[in-house]
Amino acid sequence: MVRVNFITAEGARIAAEGAAGSRLLEVGQAAGMSLEGTCEGQMACSTCHVVVASEWFGRLPPASADEEDMLDLAAGVARTSRLSCQIVLTEALDGIEVGIPAEAHDMQMR
Repeated sequence: MVRVNFITAEGARIAAEGAAGSRLLEVGQAAGMSLEGTCEGQMACSTCHVVVASEWFGRLPPASADEEDMLDLAAGVARTSRLSCQIVLTEALDGIEVGIPAEAHDMQMR
């Protein structure tokens, strides 16, 4: 299992785990994070936007041009923003820390 630390918009730290090979989006949704993932991971929206802690950002493969285009549409984008549907967990990411932007609103949780 790969450990993930989510930081909510309110600053709470939520620990979660996911199997290697699973997407960060799925782990976040299972942990109750407000990651809507409207397009179900097809990279056609930006509702699963997260901000990766700077010390972890360089360990990720670079974002594709399509992901960069979707991030241009996301609210609250930062230098280390990524789409959680595009982050596949590996053992090398054990302990990764990601923040949920304050602008994130999962309409499915209402």
